[in-house]
Amino acid sequence: MKTSDIRIRDPFVLADHQTKTYYLYGTTDENVWTGPASGFQVYKSGNLQQWEGPFEAFRPQPDFWANQHFWAPEVFEWQGSYYMLATFKSEDRCRGTQVLKAESALGPFKPLTDGPITPEGWECLDGTLFVDKNEVPWMVFCREWLQIEDGEMYAMPLSMDLQAASGEPILLFTASQAPWTKPVRETNYVTDGPFLYEIENGGLEMIWSSHSEKGYAVGVAKSVSGAVEGPWVHEEKPLLDEDGGHGMLFRDFAGERRLAIHTPNKSPNERAIFLKVKELDQ
Repeated sequence: MKTSDIRIRDPFVLADHQTKTYYLYGTTDENVWTGPASGFQVYKSGNLQQWEGPFEAFRPQPDFWANQHFWAPEVFEWQGSYYMLATFKSEDRCRGTQVLKAESALGPFKPLTDGPITPEGWECLDGTLFVDKNEVPWMVFCREWLQIEDGEMYAMPLSMDLQAASGEPILLFTASQAPWTKPVRETNYVTDGPFLYEIENGGLEMIWSSHSEKGYAVGVAKSVSGAVEGPWVHEEKPLLDEDGGHGMLFRDFAGERRLAIHTPNKSPNERAIFLKVKELDQ
């Protein structure tokens, strides 16, 4: 099938440069917002245009704790296995990011723990993995505006097996601190979809999503120290503000950097697009 045939939110591409295979993950349930949720699908391709699948990357067992809001899976290769970070929620437990593991990029992925590793009692989502220069794994995640009004971005160091936090969460910034964000209500600012990446000069940047004057958008923040802990400063204007968001970056097999987002931000019309991006001199 073609990319335009696949309804998907929060697209994430794992590019396997050895086998020349792209794996596409994302929020794929038909009933994205209210559930009941069924799981995650994955597609594979050699050219980002024609895809095989869907394959069942994750299907919950009957005793799985969550039953709704299966969102934004991201898959990383780490220490010889594949790890999925994804958002889940149930009626009696807060939304949070859980880590799952598989021996294949196609899955099946199995939970490492019996619940999220984001802080208990916090409404959290969109955890992403970043391994720093000291080979320390970090989860960067959002604390939701639904609970605290002004959405927050946190970084939390993880154990080497990715099963637990190895330190307290560190507040990086709030959504309203970026000059381009606009509230979705009077005082409600959104943090969504962080993704960290190193730039050519060795610096560290993050793309993340919120609402701008034109709708769901992607902005850029830069770590002044070059470390996950920041401090983080924001670009004046969003990178992309034309009704698309929840982005990530990957290198295609030609070596070019691509931005994957979904657009438009309206169900059920969401589709993945893969935009070529160029890093300007810093």
